[in-house]
Amino acid sequence: MSHSPVPPPPTVFVVDDDPDIREILECFLRRAGYLVEVFVDAQVFLDRPCFDGEGCLVLDIHMPGMNGLDLQKILAKTGTHVPIIFITGQGDIPMSVKAMKQGAVDFLTKPFKREALLTAVREALDLHRKRRQGNVAASAARNRIATLTPREREVLLRVIAGRLNKQIAGELGISEITVKVHRGRVMKKMGALSLPELVRLAERGHLSV
Repeated sequence: MSHSPVPPPPTVFVVDDDPDIREILECFLRRAGYLVEVFVDAQVFLDRPCFDGEGCLVLDIHMPGMNGLDLQKILAKTGTHVPIIFITGQGDIPMSVKAMKQGAVDFLTKPFKREALLTAVREALDLHRKRRQGNVAASAARNRIATLTPREREVLLRVIAGRLNKQIAGELGISEITVKVHRGRVMKKMGALSLPELVRLAERGHLSV
């Protein structure tokens, strides 16, 4: 009897120029069962090969050269949506609030407690897991939409807009029976059992009227 391979633990990336902080974070996180990669600055992290697993980033705001906010902006521009937890000093609260508005999950004020760190990491990983699941679902929906013929796509757009079969027939210049046939094929290809499910799949695949 074959068993599915066990997925590796999530990876927590730590970017901080302070060697003591890096050592403390690495110790806390490894004891909690996570894979940990530490980086001395933002550029070294950016030079790392692209990451496609489940993980999050624990990032210091103030660092020589590129600071944490700069790295956050670069990651957003490049479509790297790994959740970020910022580490800040007391005087960095305004910057931390700005970081949160730009999508950071949380910020920890130095000195932080181990449990506060692990709670923030768990929340960030949960968010990343949901994002990845959403991306997989969106990709699947787009693939289903891609199997539709141009006419089926026209029918789908009108169905999700709330048009009746009779209205769709009039708009497309075809019979109502033909609309029903196309509509049935659309439902089958999309894997939808109901109109609400069809609408959700279309939205997930970013198909809009």
